Amino acid sequence: MIAETLKKSEIFSVLKDDEIKSIAGLFEELMFKNNDTVFNEGDASEKFYILAKGNVKILKHSVVGKDIILEIMSPGDVFGGVAVLDNKPYPASAQAMEPSVVIRISRHNLFQIMEEYPILKLEIVKYFSDKLRDAHEMLKNIATERVERRIASLLLKLSEKAGTDEQGFRKINFPLTRQEISEMVGTTVETCIRTISKFQKQGFVKSSGGRIMVKNKALKEYLGD
Repeated sequence: MIAETLKKSEIFSVLKDDEIKSIAGLFEELMFKNNDTVFNEGDASEKFYILAKGNVKILKHSVVGKDIILEIMSPGDVFGGVAVLDNKPYPASAQAMEPSVVIRISRHNLFQIMEEYPILKLEIVKYFSDKLRDAHEMLKNIATERVERRIASLLLKLSEKAGTDEQGFRKINFPLTRQEISEMVGTTVETCIRTISKFQKQGFVKSSGGRIMVKNKALKEYLGD
């Protein structure tokens, strides 16, 4: 699974098959159950992680004890990376949302293969530049957009990133609670429940088998995209 995961990663997919095979032995594979912690905010950042299977959420703990979900990782996504690169503690926690598999590599070995394959340095810069741009967009939305539009944007983004087409909808392929949605867009659970119910009545979303299904075209029209 390690080689397959590296091929899915935006960073390591630039390498040739024989190059991926040569570095795969530097990674280790770990399995996590639902709600298991991968690492905690403040832990020493010794490992660079890539999600192989399942989904992992990145959490920030607020001073009032409330968790804020910053991002949800899908297979191929890197997490914990910036902290590893600048040798600072993890700025947030990572928690499995379902049974998940991750691969990881030590800082020392990561830097070693970056020297061996310099193209990886460019890919890492590009990857985290895109992540920074997404974070700025999210902060702008929270500051300026109404709650309904924030929820619509989030569902649309998740369905496009980690969804499959089904019955004219795009099914988000991992469990997503109203609590988690509210934490990601900065609103209350009650407001989130009312908004999702409204979207269901309008035909924008529906639930099936514990998964949220999104009518992408309708949500894009609602958002004016």
